[in-house]
Amino acid sequence: MSVMEKKEVQKIEGGSILSPKGFKAGGIHIGLRYEKKDFGVIYSETPAQSAAVYTKSHFQAAPLKVTQESIAASGLLQAVVVNSAIANACTGEQGLKDAYKTREMIAKRFSLAKEYVAVASTGVIGECLPMEKMEQGCSDIAVHGDYNSAKSFQQAILTTDTVEKASCIEVQIDGMPVTIGGAAKGSGMIHPNMGTMLGFITTDANISSPVLQSALKKAINTSFNQITVDGETSTNDMVIAMANGTAGNRPLNENHPEWEQFQEGLSLLCEDLAKQIARDGEGATKLVEVDVKGANSPGEAKIIAKKIVGSNLVKTAIYGADPNWGRIVGAMGHADVTLRPEMCDIYIGEERVFSNGTPQVFNEQSVSDYMKNEEHVVIQVHLQDGTGEGKAWGCDLTYDYVKINASYRT
Repeated sequence: MSVMEKKEVQKIEGGSILSPKGFKAGGIHIGLRYEKKDFGVIYSETPAQSAAVYTKSHFQAAPLKVTQESIAASGLLQAVVVNSAIANACTGEQGLKDAYKTREMIAKRFSLAKEYVAVASTGVIGECLPMEKMEQGCSDIAVHGDYNSAKSFQQAILTTDTVEKASCIEVQIDGMPVTIGGAAKGSGMIHPNMGTMLGFITTDANISSPVLQSALKKAINTSFNQITVDGETSTNDMVIAMANGTAGNRPLNENHPEWEQFQEGLSLLCEDLAKQIARDGEGATKLVEVDVKGANSPGEAKIIAKKIVGSNLVKTAIYGADPNWGRIVGAMGHADVTLRPEMCDIYIGEERVFSNGTPQVFNEQSVSDYMKNEEHVVIQVHLQDGTGEGKAWGCDLTYDYVKINASYRT
């Protein structure tokens, strides 16, 4: 592995959910999908302080309810079981029974209290789990601490994703390395408000469940909650964090002198995973980043950024390499914020296309070439109303998005 960026908070290239000490994982194929891996487990060698953030959909899937109950029992988890292909959402009482049964089977497999197990599912809504296959998976799954085991888990959680999504950050706390690893899945139904989007975070930090919950929520608000692929919020969105304390640092909280470094590391990890999800949007060819500065508040900046990146007209213009800044203005215009159009500047890449409420003369061919040739398109908005800053990430909208979702169940 190579290490880069600044000393206190470093991104570890090639790192994963198994980079923190004391974690194992595995992923196998149990027949929920035709060929690909579809069943995975993360396991902590010791009970881990845990936290989670969930979808705000009114139709929360059964696994989320079971996971909420598990974490509420003691704040501790030791295993997370995940299946892909079938969401176990909108499946009534049977779906809830199946989620509880899955929790019980994994608890038995690893000799754990059932409350130490979290459950996650992703895939088609409205179908019940084939429990004979789930039972076989719970029996067959093995977990290990090597790189290939992390890869197997990352593969097992995917649905329409085209690539695995992993990240790892190292933070110096009390003079020793504290590692934060993560894996995620998400490609369509991505408009988290906490997709189908699932995120799993492991860390060897010594931190209590309530403090981890607060840190996770803050990290989510500037990362996963700032991505959108298609404006659709899933029944199954969830991010789970587990901290097993094996790094040996003094307990982390807001009074710890290096608290901000840990929060920065966790936020950076979440942002990295969120951008990977946005880049892998169904049918996407571009990662789109919107950077808003000068808003009345950070909250308003985030609202504007997400409005722009979520606009279908902006997304299609980017796919067509059309530098039509009117699409950007249109998206901003119905954001629930206060702004003064006469003070607004808009840039596509480095080219200013709109300034102080007035169109600017710019080289359209140059901007079009930038949109066509760059895989990471950046739109900047300067509002000159305050000091609020915020970012959001998404992707372009292509013909392939329609093809993928027109045949999702078949």
